[in-house]
Amino acid sequence: MFAGVRAVLFDLDGTLIDSAPDLGAAADQLRVARGLPSLPQALYRPMAGAGARGMLGVAFGMTPEHPEFPALREAFFQAYEQRMTVATFAFDGVPELLDALVQRALAWGVVTNKSMRFTGPLTAAMPLFARAGAIVGGDTTPHAKPHPAPLLEAVRRLGLQPADCIYVGDDERDIQAGRAAGMPTVAATYGYLGSAQDVAAWGADAHISSPLQLLDLLK
Repeated sequence: MFAGVRAVLFDLDGTLIDSAPDLGAAADQLRVARGLPSLPQALYRPMAGAGARGMLGVAFGMTPEHPEFPALREAFFQAYEQRMTVATFAFDGVPELLDALVQRALAWGVVTNKSMRFTGPLTAAMPLFARAGAIVGGDTTPHAKPHPAPLLEAVRRLGLQPADCIYVGDDERDIQAGRAAGMPTVAATYGYLGSAQDVAAWGADAHISSPLQLLDLLK
C-alpha cells in the first residue's frame, strides 16, 4: 500500500509498548495514599495515552484547571518514575515487527508526547529501543503533537524527507501530526484510543489491529 517508504515512525505508549499498567498503578497509588479505595486497571487503561491528565482524571475526577492539579501531577510523575518498567512491555508482535523493519533495511524511530524526563530512561531501560534511529519526546521541540514539529525533528535526525516516512499511532493527534508533517499515517487500533473514539473519523491512510499487520502495508 505504501510505496517508497524508507522509515517508520511510531508513537510510544499504546503503539509500541503497553505502559497502561504502570501508569494506572502510579495514579492508583496516589488514590490509596489519600484514603480512597483502589480502582480497577480497566478504568485507567483507556486513558493511558493521555498521560497525567488522563490518569488523574480517572483517579480523582480532576481536570488541569483544578488548583491542586499541578501538585498532584508532580506527585504522579514521581510515583510513575519509581515504576516505569515494572509492568510495561512491548505489545505482542512489536519486537518481531522491528526486527523485520531492520531486515528490510528500513529505519525506524519514536515520536511521543511523553516528556524526555520519562521517555529517555524508559527507552534506555528497554533493549527494544537500542536500534531506534531517532527518539523524540514531547518536549524535544517547542511543540508537541498534533503539531508536526516533533515528527519533522525525527525525520531530520534520520536524514530523510517526510514523504520517505509513515507514522503509526493510536491517538487522533498522531494522525493529525502525521498529516501536518506530510507523511502517510496508520492508526493502531489495538492501542488505547481514549474514550468513545471514532477511529474511522481520524482520516488515517490505513488501520492495523495488530503490530505485524503493518508489514503487509509495506509490501
